[in-house]
Amino acid sequence: MTHAKTPRLFLSPPHMGGDEERRVAEAFLSNYIAPLGPQVDAFEAAFAEATGLPHCLALSSGTAAMHLALHCLGVGPGDVVVASSLTFIASVSPAHFLGAEVVFIDSDRATWNMDPDLLREALTALTSEGRRVKAVIPTDLYGQCADYQRLLDICAPFGVPVIADAAEAMGARYGHGDDASHAGAFPGLKASIFSFNGNKIITTSGGGMLASEDGELIRHARKLSQQAREPAPHYEHVEIGYNYRLSNILAAIGLGQLDVLEARVAKRRQIFRWYEQALAGLPGLTFMPEAAYGKSNRWLTVIEIDAQSFGATPEAVRQALEDENIESRPVWKPMHQQPVFADCRLFSGKDGGAVAEEQFARGLCLPSGTAMAQDDVVRVAGIIKSFRHKGRA
Repeated sequence: MTHAKTPRLFLSPPHMGGDEERRVAEAFLSNYIAPLGPQVDAFEAAFAEATGLPHCLALSSGTAAMHLALHCLGVGPGDVVVASSLTFIASVSPAHFLGAEVVFIDSDRATWNMDPDLLREALTALTSEGRRVKAVIPTDLYGQCADYQRLLDICAPFGVPVIADAAEAMGARYGHGDDASHAGAFPGLKASIFSFNGNKIITTSGGGMLASEDGELIRHARKLSQQAREPAPHYEHVEIGYNYRLSNILAAIGLGQLDVLEARVAKRRQIFRWYEQALAGLPGLTFMPEAAYGKSNRWLTVIEIDAQSFGATPEAVRQALEDENIESRPVWKPMHQQPVFADCRLFSGKDGGAVAEEQFARGLCLPSGTAMAQDDVVRVAGIIKSFRHKGRA
């Protein structure tokens, strides 16, 4: 092991652009150091401009954004929320908070995102059973947009709104050229949620955004995010709210991060290309594909390893990288395999399992932070390639 000599290479650490410190200093000088303030207002406006989503609400987390979105749609006990299985738990736990049943959809092998054909099957079955489906939540996995148009076309006859979980997809595009939409900004989506957690492509250290074409939804969510206080000189409440607003200090960081968003996307895509070049031709090793319908931000470079063809398991590769002080991580464990959702229903097109299960079993996320140099990628790739020579399993 070389831990003492080699600084740790993290999976996706924060990367400041240079202007964040000045913006935070301005917030301190203004004395707006609590939630709300001019930096929050400016961050929401800048986010709207960057994404094309007209109504934006800065919040304490992406989880809070999802919770408010579902709350504003009236999700509650007895309702069903349909979601991607291959995702992070924050995509679906807010539905559980509200007492709804979550039904999971397997992955499309070609994109790793929600399989539209299985969604149609699920909505048809649930409707025939008399179930009340209140929302569909596709995840833009690892920075790749779900197929919004197909999903919206499938949901329309059922009258079910779509909430895009774009937490990992800031800077990604759905479509190409002048017709491309920013992730989560495709016309017809009811709302979209974004995350600025410390590992995301841009960060406020912690925070999120709820965005929508629906100004009334955001107006209600804004009220709820501030304890649902009524417009009175005293504290008056006719509904229960939450303490979900983003700190003005963190919004200042977000303003600086938005300035470098396009550069961060370009660098993540460059890192992916470096990995592709360095690992080209290895038997049993493939990369997460890019969907033909858009442009991924390549938030994380993700590989699949067929242990039999490659000669080592993904876990053996992960441990070898860890031994060299390099962080990597398995692909998200599918939600239908999580103990907390053991009783939830899954729609899968694969007999005897699910595509998402295979992706979890074979997938490994590689270090992808935008401060990485090509030499860092070569170092990671060298450890991976060494298995071909050592024959380790």
